[in-house]
Amino acid sequence: MIKESKKEVSLENLALVPQLTLDCVIFGFHDNALKVLLLKWKQTPYHSLPGGTVRQDESLDDAAKRILKERTGLDKIFLRQFHTFGSLQRYNLERIKTALGHLIQPELWYERAISVGYYALVDYEEVFPNPDDLSESCDWWELKEVPDLLFDHNEILEKALHALRLELSFQPIGLNLLPEKFTMPDMMRMYEAILGKKIDPRNFQKKILKSGIVNKLDQVKRGVAHKSPYLYSFDKEKYKEVLKEGGLFFT
Repeated sequence: MIKESKKEVSLENLALVPQLTLDCVIFGFHDNALKVLLLKWKQTPYHSLPGGTVRQDESLDDAAKRILKERTGLDKIFLRQFHTFGSLQRYNLERIKTALGHLIQPELWYERAISVGYYALVDYEEVFPNPDDLSESCDWWELKEVPDLLFDHNEILEKALHALRLELSFQPIGLNLLPEKFTMPDMMRMYEAILGKKIDPRNFQKKILKSGIVNKLDQVKRGVAHKSPYLYSFDKEKYKEVLKEGGLFFT
């Protein structure tokens, strides 16, 4: 989205792939809600998704991993490329130049940029949100509370959520969003948060136990108001096997 400055040309700037950017939708699950990481631009009320440029000496996936590590502090992240945004007019460029003129010189913006969208699934408790040089904060937002984002980032977020829902039966969603030990209600609420609707708890538990993807532990969750539920962990090999066959359906 931003050209390199003529006054600040460096080897790093010269090595960028021109007019190509990445936008990353980082999902986490906490307090029974699906959340997304958003950056807040310095000295503005505006938010956007994390993103960045692609270097000539790295693949798209490697660029996404680099950007995600910078924002989350995590090395190993589950990520999926879900869409390329290449419309001639993706957003109102003049609005962007005005809104961010105190941070970026107007002539440095590309008149057109193509962006590759990635979504990532992370363990909320393991993330240490870190803003970039142009942002004053990097925070988790519940999906239902996400504000009007700059660029076309509301559309990108919507498409990422749609892609996540479509791949729910074929990707290790729970393995990446849930902690190592979890309860059956925790897992069910995670799927409800993604789908945006309620799931029958009896059918859900029956399906999960029948699939064999979880192991019941000889431990219970402490500090809950009602009867302490048992904790579970994933059988990773069985999980991979079931997903390969597309065996988890909740719709």
